[in-house]
Amino acid sequence: MTLTKTLFSGLLTASTVLVLHWSPPADACTRVMYKGPEQTILTGRSMDFSLPIPANLWALPRGISRSGEVGANSIAWTAKYGSLVVSSWDIASSDGMNEKGLVANMLWLVESEYPSFSPDGAKPGLSISLWAQYVLDNFASVAEAVAALREEPFVVVTDVIPGTDKHTTIHLSVSDATGDNAIFEYIAGELVIHHDASYTVMTNDPPYQQQLAIQQYWQGIPGNQFLPGTVKAADRFVRAHYYINSIPQTSDPLVATASVFSVIRNTSVPYGYQIEGYPNLSSTQWRVVADHKHLRYFFETALTPNTFWVDLTKLDFRPEAAAKVLYADKGQVYAGESSAYFVAAEPFTFQGLDL
Repeated sequence: MTLTKTLFSGLLTASTVLVLHWSPPADACTRVMYKGPEQTILTGRSMDFSLPIPANLWALPRGISRSGEVGANSIAWTAKYGSLVVSSWDIASSDGMNEKGLVANMLWLVESEYPSFSPDGAKPGLSISLWAQYVLDNFASVAEAVAALREEPFVVVTDVIPGTDKHTTIHLSVSDATGDNAIFEYIAGELVIHHDASYTVMTNDPPYQQQLAIQQYWQGIPGNQFLPGTVKAADRFVRAHYYINSIPQTSDPLVATASVFSVIRNTSVPYGYQIEGYPNLSSTQWRVVADHKHLRYFFETALTPNTFWVDLTKLDFRPEAAAKVLYADKGQVYAGESSAYFVAAEPFTFQGLDL
C-alpha cells in the first residue's frame, strides 16, 4: 500500500473517532514547552476565546493576603512569591509566571466537572478565578505544586463567564525552570493529575489522557509529509507537538522565544474566523511566551501590531511594594522591555460567590 493510501486510511479512521466523540470546540487554547540547551526552557500559549477577553498585566508582590472568595468557608493564604499575571476582565488570573520561574496556564476543558462544594462543609472552597493565582502564590516548582494539590486542600468552585450563562470549565497546566510539567483536571468530580516532564504540549480538549492517545497515534505518521491543518483542538495538538520538537535547539533566548512564538502562531485561530455550524469557534485573543530561565514574559494581542515583554527581575515584589498594572485591555501599544510602564494600582478583585 502506498504512503498516501496508508495516511488516508488512518486519517479516515481517526476522523471517524473524532466525529463520534468530540463536539465542536467552544473555547480553544494551545500550550507548548520548548527545551533547549543550557537549561533554556520556555512555555508558550495562545488564549483563544469566543468573546473579546480584555487583558491587563499585573505585578503582584509577595505578602498579599487572599481568600478563596466563596464566602465564610473559603481557603485563606498569604502570597509567598510575587508574580506577573495576565488578568481576564480584571476578575481572574488566566496566566502568569512567579519570581521563581513557575508558570501557570488556564485552558478551557468542556469535560471539566468539579466536586460539590458546601458552604458548611469540612473542606474550604476556592473560586476558579484564583486557581492559577493560588499556585503562583504558593509554589516554586511543579513538584511542590503536585505534592500539595494532590492532598486537595480546597474545592474548586466555578462561576459563570461575564456576559454569558456559561460556567467556567478549565484545566490548569503548570511548568517550571527545570522543564517539569503537570496538568490538573477535574473529570466526573475527581481530581486527575498528569505529572511528567515529557508532557510539553496540550490543548483545551479533550481530557489530557485522550490527548496522549492522539500523540501516540500520530507518532507513526511523518509530520514532514502530512499534518492536519484545521483549528480543531486535536489538529492543533498534532501540529504543536510536531513543530515544538522540530524547531532548532538553541540557548540563544531571543531565537528560542521567536521559535516558540512561531509555533504558537501556527496553532492560533485567525481573528474573526468563522465556520458555519460552529457558532462558538474561538479566535486567538492574545499569546504569551514565558522564559523560565531569564524570567522574561513576552506578550502580544491580536489587536496590536507588535510584541512586548517584561523582565521580572526589574519588578519590585517585596511585601511592602505596591501592586502595579500594565494596561493592555484597549489595544495599548508597547515595544521592547516594558516594566517601566507599569503604574501603581489597587489589585483587582477576583470574581467569587457570596455563599
